[in-house]
Amino acid sequence: MKCSADGELLSGRKVLTCGAVSAPAECIKGSLTLHASFVHVSKGGIFMKKFLGLFRQSLREITGKEKITCIVTTGILLAASMIIETYTIEIPFAKINFAFIAIAAIGMLYGPTISFFAGGICDILGFIVHPSTAFLPLYTLIGMFQGLIYGIVLYQKWGNISKINAKKGRKMTELTIRVIVARFLDVIIINLLINTSANMHYGFIPRQAFGTAVAARIVKNLLQLAADIPLLIIIMPVILITYSKIVGNNSIKAA
Repeated sequence: MKCSADGELLSGRKVLTCGAVSAPAECIKGSLTLHASFVHVSKGGIFMKKFLGLFRQSLREITGKEKITCIVTTGILLAASMIIETYTIEIPFAKINFAFIAIAAIGMLYGPTISFFAGGICDILGFIVHPSTAFLPLYTLIGMFQGLIYGIVLYQKWGNISKINAKKGRKMTELTIRVIVARFLDVIIINLLINTSANMHYGFIPRQAFGTAVAARIVKNLLQLAADIPLLIIIMPVILITYSKIVGNNSIKAA
């Protein structure tokens, strides 16, 4: 559409006049819409840049100068996961265990890139240490996505929160909120949706019992959430503060 600076418009078009300058209302509206679109794209670009930055920063945890610390700590947490896995409680259509805490801690400390692969390694080690059926690679992939969720939601440079001050209080509140969000996403996306479908795919859940299985898993996960969330709220800060004191400020200094 041609926008005339002198106010000469096609019939039926409105003119907005400001002093000696006139412009069609359509032109101004179009300009505002275009500006809003640019702002929207700009915000989306910033979000995507920050999101991808999480993965780059996480990758630097294992390629930078603190890579030995990352490898050792991740190994210790994976070993802890294998120990916790020993105490799994089997119930119809589901099982209860707290091995996810180790993966959540890896995601919190080292981010989504590390926790993604740690989730897969954890599943493979779990099969080696506690073989109960044939190796099923789909569950390894599910474990990797579980690690991804915790890494995306929980990871940031938390800083040295071992000191008691107002900033620590704000960080603890933020960590608590992130822990709750991460666990809910894990339960809904991984436990209820993906795991149930995988169990049916492999024949562990008969197709005719799918509805019953989903209902049973919903009840199971709601009951477990009542224990999981308080446990995570207590344990995650303890892990973070302990890591802060042992490793020091070099690896956890504020970004």
